[in-house]
Amino acid sequence: MDLSRSHCSLCEHDDEYKKDDQSDSDMLLTLSKEKGWITEYLYQYKSFWFTPSAIKGIKRAQQCFKAQPTDILLVTFPKSGTTWFKALIFSLMNRDRFDLASHHLLTNGPHDCIPFLEAIIQDETSYQDYRISCLPCCLLATHVPYSLLPTSVMSSGCKIVYVFRETKDVLVSNWHYMKKIRLKELPSFPIEDAHDLFRKGISHFGPFWDHVSGYWKVCLENPDKVLFLTYEDMKKDPIVCLTKLAKFLDKPFRLEEEREEVVHEIVRLCSFENLSSLDVNQTGVQYFSPQFAVENRHFLRKGQVGDWRNHLTVEMA
Repeated sequence: MDLSRSHCSLCEHDDEYKKDDQSDSDMLLTLSKEKGWITEYLYQYKSFWFTPSAIKGIKRAQQCFKAQPTDILLVTFPKSGTTWFKALIFSLMNRDRFDLASHHLLTNGPHDCIPFLEAIIQDETSYQDYRISCLPCCLLATHVPYSLLPTSVMSSGCKIVYVFRETKDVLVSNWHYMKKIRLKELPSFPIEDAHDLFRKGISHFGPFWDHVSGYWKVCLENPDKVLFLTYEDMKKDPIVCLTKLAKFLDKPFRLEEEREEVVHEIVRLCSFENLSSLDVNQTGVQYFSPQFAVENRHFLRKGQVGDWRNHLTVEMA
């Protein structure tokens, strides 16, 4: 079986994709735009707000991505615990492959272990190599709203894990993160500006509640295929949540693993404190597109529940 062709036929779309570069530029002229968080503008595409590179990645995924039943898709609104949950899911699904003392996560960051679909699919070679390397179970992440997912995601029956985080913490975490990677030539970006935009629904992959409700509704309709978790529950009781997650992903902990407290070891390995202390997460860069790169040190800040109280006024909250 030709794995590269059976799992994703990107090549047949390449000519069309190249032609789309000009049409994408023309399309931007027709879209509503508002003040951006890291770039000058965000553009409203299909009722959500994106950068031009994000729109390109979404369109590419819609054209080319052919989900398989064994795929697992982690979905988050930006800054809802993405890095942490990538580490948890990767460790959970690969616990038979890696010894915790010399684990893959010790030398490879969570974003290297589980790439973003809308980013990796823009490079055919990288995507094909990754897809084949992680067979039979391909782990991917995305910020894409449910209504803009490739149709094969739901039709394939692959599993979706959606992570919800408290709204005000999402706002504050986004503000801190975006300030660090905001284009230097743009004016300062105070919390008041971020709050005003976020409240209006204008943020990366927003509006926030439209993003959340899209996945909440499909979770209610397909609870065997879509799991809705909260960041706060995972922080409060990671053992219970990770055990629930393992069962949902058809990778439950065996009795001997329970006796050996494997779930506790995964929680410790993926703890905020441990991930933050690793050199791989303090050095290096993630390239999400040719125009967009982020230093790894910017992905982990505090990871606290309720940090919004240190930044928002009562009125803003």
